[in-house]
Amino acid sequence: MKYLALLALLVLLSPATQAQDERKTTMTASKKSDRVSPQKSSTSTYGDLQVNLEYSSPGVKNRNIWGELVPYGKVWRTGANEASTIEFSRDVMIHGKRVRAGKYALFTIPGENEWQVILNTEPDQWGAFKYDEAKDAMRFSIKPEQTEFTERLAIDANADEQKKCIRIRLAWEKLSLSWEVQ
Repeated sequence: MKYLALLALLVLLSPATQAQDERKTTMTASKKSDRVSPQKSSTSTYGDLQVNLEYSSPGVKNRNIWGELVPYGKVWRTGANEASTIEFSRDVMIHGKRVRAGKYALFTIPGENEWQVILNTEPDQWGAFKYDEAKDAMRFSIKPEQTEFTERLAIDANADEQKKCIRIRLAWEKLSLSWEVQ
């Protein structure tokens, strides 16, 4: 029995096994960069606040987005692939509610006239398949606005000197949403 345990340990620690693990990691990273919906990020700083966004950016590709590809009334990962994330360097205020510093999954529930924006405490998720409402840090409602056509989903964080905050803006197809983080 000791012989089998020692043999298993040697196999796990062998250079061939380590090289195989490195190849898997490299393949995963290269596959991620080759995705149809490329990985994007946006970072902004205002005073002592830094906001980081990470998301995958799908294209419209002549599809009907709102109400079809992205159904109304259902939790959406707000992008493609992994759930989009938003990270705050310090505690912040959003729509009059305090949110602790940290990294959150950014989900939305699109509606024809109003959307729900959700910050969920489980940031490392694939899509919204295991979304758990009990882990929401906050939700707030926002009205979408008609805008110029945007082929690829864009989620940006930009400092707003006048309002003394960071403004988050999501735009895709002919809709946009924006909110302030203070």
